[in-house]
Amino acid sequence: MNRTTTFIALAVALLLLAVVGGLPKPPPPTPTTTAPPMRPPVVAPAPPPATQRAPGALRLTGKLSHPVLAPGTSDVFATLEVSAVDRPGAPRAAVNLAVVIDRSGSMSGAKIAQARRAALHLVELLNETDRLAIVHYGTDVQVLPGAFATAANKERMRGFVRAISEQGGTNIGDALVAGKAQLDVARSDFTVNRLILLSDGQPTVGVTSAAGLERVAQTLRSAGTTITALGVGADFNEDLMQRLAELGGGSYGFIRDAEATASLFERDLAQAGTMVARGVTVSVELPPGVALREVLGRPSAVEGRRVTVTMPDFSARQTERLVVHLTASGLTGAEGAAVDVAAFRLDYVDLLASQPGLEQLRLAALVTGDRALAEQRRDPEALVFANRARASQNVERAADAMKQGLFEQARRFIADNKRLIDEAESVAGTEALAGDRALNAAQLDSTAPAPQMEQAERAKSLKVEARRGFGLGASVY
Repeated sequence: MNRTTTFIALAVALLLLAVVGGLPKPPPPTPTTTAPPMRPPVVAPAPPPATQRAPGALRLTGKLSHPVLAPGTSDVFATLEVSAVDRPGAPRAAVNLAVVIDRSGSMSGAKIAQARRAALHLVELLNETDRLAIVHYGTDVQVLPGAFATAANKERMRGFVRAISEQGGTNIGDALVAGKAQLDVARSDFTVNRLILLSDGQPTVGVTSAAGLERVAQTLRSAGTTITALGVGADFNEDLMQRLAELGGGSYGFIRDAEATASLFERDLAQAGTMVARGVTVSVELPPGVALREVLGRPSAVEGRRVTVTMPDFSARQTERLVVHLTASGLTGAEGAAVDVAAFRLDYVDLLASQPGLEQLRLAALVTGDRALAEQRRDPEALVFANRARASQNVERAADAMKQGLFEQARRFIADNKRLIDEAESVAGTEALAGDRALNAAQLDSTAPAPQMEQAERAKSLKVEARRGFGLGASVY
């Protein structure tokens, strides 16, 4: 190759190198990756309950089962707790008591003997500052007028109790009125005025309708008297006795064995002597878009958009829970906005401060367009208690079916509760529902056919378990 040819080749090579070097560099290869998953909209924690309170004997707290709600119609449960202050070391207050004992013919034998024994035990527990009236009733009503429990008066009380003998029908209405009259004599001298009713049967004399006896109970409570209703054996009307206790602001107990009567008298005296609040109500104000479905297991009254729930009188350390079933519909707002679901107000007479007590609580939820997210954010504690109260409705229905001999129907009601337990367990975990599963299995066994008396007692036991499931605490024995 001559010099000219070599020069030309070199020039062409340099030219190609310049052209190639001036071209833009291709982008680096993009690594192959998996697209990130779609994330649900971020919703902040639900707003904390807004509370207005002053120092007092009671506290009101609450939660929503669904603190995050999607637009549309949704069921939501408000679970509330009312708790009383503790009074460690405080002496028992003096009490004004009337013990009203059924001595109808059905109380013959062990029942009347145990009732006498329980009344004698109660007399021994009283101090000279306590006042006691004793009423026993069959067709007629006999009264030992109220007196302070001095040594001399206690001896007269013992003699009156020992002379009680069974006879006649069951005149609950006149006996309640007679007990109230004895309490009225000294009512203004006592902070605590309490009537303890013991019965083993249905009302057969005097006022026999449930409505009439309920009016008597309301009259007693309006006057400041608390009613404790204790049913003995298998024949009494547990629905009526429960209702008298609810309307009377006191406690209800089913005494399967009359021997337990003395311990329940003693328990009721201790509870009465540590009372811190009476005339307790919880009212609910519903905003537009929220409607009441029901108050589970407690008496209530509805007036417009306000619901008032009657609660028992409270002793120190007593705690009662309450479930209100609401329907939220048409709630609007931007994603994550807070909306009011209900406002609650606790009213009571504070016996420690001798003045009215008041607390207010507002529960709100957050809005989301994602229904799946709303379900994921259910509150475990509130949902467990709401479903426990819903299950208690089925337990009550089962008890009523058993009283009619409809055992298969009763069994279906109890079996249906497995679904509610499963739902709560999916949110709160297995451990939180272990006790509920065990109780459900025992209740299922109790629906097996049985002799009539045993069947009636099982039904009454189920009613008591239902009351506890509704959140009634020390107001159920």
